[in-house]
Amino acid sequence: MIGTLQKSFVMTLAVAAFGLATLTLARASELVMFERDGCVWCQRWDRTVAPIYDKTDEAKLLPLRRIDVDRQSDGGIVLAAPVRFTPTFVVVDQGREVGRIIGYANDESFWGLLAQLAAKIDPNYRALNRT
Repeated sequence: MIGTLQKSFVMTLAVAAFGLATLTLARASELVMFERDGCVWCQRWDRTVAPIYDKTDEAKLLPLRRIDVDRQSDGGIVLAAPVRFTPTFVVVDQGREVGRIIGYANDESFWGLLAQLAAKIDPNYRALNRT
């Protein structure tokens, strides 16, 4: 009986470890938008960029995840520094910050800055997000 329970426990742990590894691979890289309710610049980004973001090559490499700036410690990201202003866009690779865009002025500057940060993503991991 104890041997059967031990085998069952080991199998459960193996399945859980596989699930966590799969989750890590699925989140190889991402764009995290730190926002706050009532943020006018967040709302402007939502009107101009958000409707098309998911249709872009950048979104394939950097899927968007939103986090309330007041809950940034819940994001599971190793940040280079705390986020203070909204919106702040953080490019994350393997759970660590690669770089950030602080604020939003217009779509042209956003796309240019995002392209510079996306170029920093390790090319060995780019394929992971494109499946």
